[in-house]
This record gives sequence, C-alpha cells and structure tokens, in this order.
Amino acid sequence: MFIFYDNFLKEKANMRNTIFLEMKNYSLNHEDKRFNTDVVKKAKKQTFYTLYEDKNSLYILVPSDNPTAETSKKEMMMIVSPAGMIMVPYAKDAREVLKVWYSKADYAHEISQMQYRFLIQFLFFSLGAVIVALLAAWYTLRPLRSSLHLLEDFIKDIIHDINTPLTSILLNLKIIDEDVKEQNEEIEDIRIATQTIEMLHHNLDAYIRDQKQTNEHFNVKEVLETYIKFFTPMYDYLRWEVELEKCVLFTDKQAFERIVYNLLSNACKYNINDGTIKITMKDTCLSIQNNSYGVSHPEKVFERFYKESERGLGIGLHIVDKLCQTLHIEKKFLLEGTNVIVELECNNILTKQ
Repeated sequence: MFIFYDNFLKEKANMRNTIFLEMKNYSLNHEDKRFNTDVVKKAKKQTFYTLYEDKNSLYILVPSDNPTAETSKKEMMMIVSPAGMIMVPYAKDAREVLKVWYSKADYAHEISQMQYRFLIQFLFFSLGAVIVALLAAWYTLRPLRSSLHLLEDFIKDIIHDINTPLTSILLNLKIIDEDVKEQNEEIEDIRIATQTIEMLHHNLDAYIRDQKQTNEHFNVKEVLETYIKFFTPMYDYLRWEVELEKCVLFTDKQAFERIVYNLLSNACKYNINDGTIKITMKDTCLSIQNNSYGVSHPEKVFERFYKESERGLGIGLHIVDKLCQTLHIEKKFLLEGTNVIVELECNNILTKQ
C-alpha cells in the first residue's frame, strides 16, 4: 500500500508538471483545445511561467500579446518548453497579463482516472500476493499437517491399546468388590486411579472423534454427588460447599459427566492450599466456584492445549467447550478477584422435578 501510494503521489506530481509544460507550449502556439486564456491583472508577488491554483483552475501567467502603452521597458525571458529553450519578450512593469488556465474539473477527472488505475493494479497485485501467500503457507505447513495426522493416529492407537487392559481392570475390580465384604483402602485407591485413567481415556476419545449423541433422562444431583465423592478423598485438604436442587437432565449422560469431571478436576488441581470448592445448582444454572492463585489469560482458558502451568495436557477445558456446544449448554467463565467461577446454563435441556 505504501509503495502504491508513493507511486500515486509521484504520478500526480508528474501530471501537474506535464500540464505546466503544455501550458507553456500553448502560450507560444495556442494549439491545444484543453486550455483557455483570459487577460487579468498581475499581482506584485506573482511571477511569469509559474504554476498556480485557484478554486476553478490550474493556471500560469504569461506576457500579454498586446502590451498596453504603459509598458516602457521590454526585456527577454528564457523559458523551457516541450520544444526546447525559447527566448520570450516581456514588459517588466506590465499590469495586464495573459492567464492560461486548465479546468479544475478536468484535472480532478484525470486524477480520478489515475486513482482508479492504481486501485485496479493494487487489487490485482493483492490478489496475486494472497495466492502466493496461500501456496507458500500450504507448502510450509504441509509437514506440520502431516505431523498432526501422525499425532492423531498415535492417540487413536493409544486409546485402543488402553481400552483392553482398562476394561479388564474394571471387571476384576467388580469381581473383587463382590468377593470382599469389608471395604479395603488399597482396593479403593486402585478403583480411584482406574476411574481417573478411564476419564482420561474418555477425554482423549472425545478429543479425537465426534461420538454419536445418545440422550437419556438422569438425575443431575446424583451425577454431581458421584464425582464429588470421587474427588473428595484425592483432595482431602479442600473444603466442599454443595447446594444442589434435584433436577432431571435429558441429554447425553456420558458427555455431561465428562463436562462435570473436567470442571471439578480443574477446580481441584488449580486450587490453593486449604481452598474451597463451591457447587450450586439453582433453577437451570450449575455453578462451580473455586479459589485459585489467579488466571493470567482468562480469554484463553478454553483454547486447545492452553495451560496456566506445566500440569495437565491442556485439553480438559477445550473438551468442556466442545461438549457444551454439542449439548447446547451455555457456559460462562467469570473471575471475582482470584476466585474462578464456571456457570453452565442448561435451560434448553434441563427440567425441574
């Protein structure tokens, strides 16, 4: 844009200079129909063969062809014209001079045509630059695109490989629960760790591919209490404030559970020592609030791979965002000082019982 604008200014200056030289030539032979002449009085500060401009015209002043009797002393002036160097007689004390002028409207029309020509050139140049940039970007990003495809294939393989041993562990835990009548702390730790791996497995699966949505009726309060019970032993230094109304949700239960799991997981992991997690369910709004050390970039928290610290994979809240869009849940991320609040408005799919 700068180059084209600079060239436009140069062309405009060149056009004025060309008009100036053609006016000089016209003052000698009067053979150009574009120019007009008038006899005017010359101001003291004005000089011959200098380009001036007023509201209606561009003009120059030249010695009159019919000098008055008042002119006494005649001299010779050398001017530069398209024909070369020419000597022109003039009266130094002449009051009436010849005004050679060019219409300002015609001049503006020529400027508009020049602007249009430069605009067309700029658009063609920009289009060419965009095409070249797209081709360069496609060629440059091709290795990255291939790497992303390899990464997705790698994650798919991991998900597939994890699924078999994970299923086996869950089945064996179920059998052990049936055989062991008393609660065993070690078995409970294994169950919690297995459930954590299972939710990570579901997160990776949701990240890689879109799953078919299966709607069903379920109690929101029961889902929340299940995951509160799951996280409480793992983060026994946190305080939990829970205020839930009994509600029934009609949507994909597994997808909603992943939303709850990821939000509670983040609320626990990024909380402070002796912090608080407050969960409320009123009307159609679910609110999860936790203390934190502050959020540097709240506008980026739902972006893929964004992390406030080195912990985690940076896909948890991105999956929350993705699933909320799928389930038509309106989400809000709020900050009150260092307190983080995530609100889920479920009025489209939530019914009060």
